[in-house]
Amino acid sequence: MDVASGVEKGEHERLLVASSARRAGEWAAERIVAALEGASARGVRAVLGCPAGRTPRTTYAALARLVARRSLDLSRLDLVMMDDYVAPAPDGGYEPCAIEAAHSCRRFAEHELRALLNAGAPRARQLPAAQVHFPDPRDPARYEDTIASLGGVDLFLLAAGASDGHVAFNPPGSSLATRTRIVELAESTRRDNLATFPTLRSLAEVPRFGVTVGLGTLARHSKAALLLLLGAGKHAALARTLALRSFDPSWPASVVFECANASILADAEALIGRPCSDPTPDPREVQLP
Repeated sequence: MDVASGVEKGEHERLLVASSARRAGEWAAERIVAALEGASARGVRAVLGCPAGRTPRTTYAALARLVARRSLDLSRLDLVMMDDYVAPAPDGGYEPCAIEAAHSCRRFAEHELRALLNAGAPRARQLPAAQVHFPDPRDPARYEDTIASLGGVDLFLLAAGASDGHVAFNPPGSSLATRTRIVELAESTRRDNLATFPTLRSLAEVPRFGVTVGLGTLARHSKAALLLLLGAGKHAALARTLALRSFDPSWPASVVFECANASILADAEALIGRPCSDPTPDPREVQLP
């Protein structure tokens, strides 16, 4: 697939291609900092929508470096986390998986995100635990009110499943009417997560249920969105996303076409489907018509 074919199939979004996942993360981190600084200039809190998992790790690492280098103030930042695994509770409802579990998104948020960002910040400028928000599996709908009370999300980072395009835990077939809810995870999503969490040794060990923001949540509350597609394993996902002209419920990642001020950020490996060295300016931007 060449860039031009993707450009012809876009309508309102823009595609950016970085030479590596690290450089993509650095660009995304600069975008986050711009949102932080914009909110500070308006005298309001900044709100960042965050996925867990492999894809955003280079972004979070780059953001942590910027926090330390520029002495950024995280005390007025809120993180809106997108999902978590849940299990059926004895009373018939659902409860979060154990936070100690390697696949716990709460564990990821605490140890691979909040602690990482705070490591280079003085105590007065650190991100408090109370400002990292998760949907409550016992009252998922309340998360919509939480996000609205924060004033929406300045930038929602999105990551798509390699095989089925799931975003958060929204399976193929999810509609734009969906809000925060409990879902039974698609088998394709669960198989993708075997690669994300090596401690899960078989499909039987991957949880079957999750609590997730809906595609409607993303479209309704995002002031800007950035879809990350990184690595050769996301080549097919990038191609399918670029082949769509509008939202298609069979490919949840196409929700990006319904989000305000949206961009798609890929690395060269995702673009060509194999390891590569890309000598072009980094990142290069292609404006989609």
